[in-house]
Amino acid sequence: MAKVLVFTETTGDSVKSVTLEILGKLAGHDIDVCAIGDIPAEGTKKLAEYGAANVHTLKGSGLDNYSPEGYANALQGFISSNGYDFVFAGSTSLGKDLFPRVAGMFDAGMVSEVTNFLFEGDNFSGTRPLFAGKCLAKVTVQGPKPHFVTVRPNALGLPDTPSAGAGNAADASVDPGTMRAIVKEIIKGASEKVDLTEANVIVSGGRAMKNAENFKILDELAETIGATVGASRAAVDSGYAPHAMQVGQTGKTVAPSLYIACGISGAIQHLAGMRTSKIIVAINTDPDAPIFTKADYGIVGDLFQVVPAMTKEFKALLG
Repeated sequence: MAKVLVFTETTGDSVKSVTLEILGKLAGHDIDVCAIGDIPAEGTKKLAEYGAANVHTLKGSGLDNYSPEGYANALQGFISSNGYDFVFAGSTSLGKDLFPRVAGMFDAGMVSEVTNFLFEGDNFSGTRPLFAGKCLAKVTVQGPKPHFVTVRPNALGLPDTPSAGAGNAADASVDPGTMRAIVKEIIKGASEKVDLTEANVIVSGGRAMKNAENFKILDELAETIGATVGASRAAVDSGYAPHAMQVGQTGKTVAPSLYIACGISGAIQHLAGMRTSKIIVAINTDPDAPIFTKADYGIVGDLFQVVPAMTKEFKALLG
């Protein structure tokens, strides 16, 4: 049984779901969870439900806003003092920035963005997509412990019956060291939607949207079903959507439970970013569009007729 630390981030009044996915997969191990800053009460409760034995909130001067140096120094000290074998985190924007730095401070091995993993005794192996998802590698990690692992959000899924832990909550004082760059203020974007990489449902539009104004019909569908709106590279290059919405090899890699592709042909660069979606629905006027070879459900039709009809049906169904 390995001694494992899971780093969590908070969102709203709870914690990010990728943390719960990781905890569900780690049942049977000695699991601690930590966050820098306060964890909402609902978040602590959820962590306990999914197997956390101890929940640590790390506090130190200058850590109110994210600092790569400060967070890395704080985590290094906390991890060193507790002797963890493995440290897990979500492959979020923060996780991708922070954990290679922390692993480097330990001169330790790291497996990034796995979509699955298992333990055989204390031996870890992870599954990692390579070459735009065309093949899957079984990755092991060697060298001094702790070993570091980041997990792609939505890849593992939540367990049907999670194993509860004690969830003992405690504060821990940490030293952020000398921070040469300090974040004074964070100004959030206007959108309150979940980031594409963490969204469970995504509605994406392609070049067939014709202009930026027409994305309103996708926004309405997304609002109805609680989705986040994305776009193909063709739509972004045409100026219909900002790059932050781009899904694909040169955009964001996503793994939602449901991906609705509207007017997207299915170029290999786009498929590389969304092929691990659980269910893919494609809407296109071209019955020979490559997207249909990957779709679980295909609708050959005009998206300007199909999408409003779907929105109407979902509103009636969901009240």
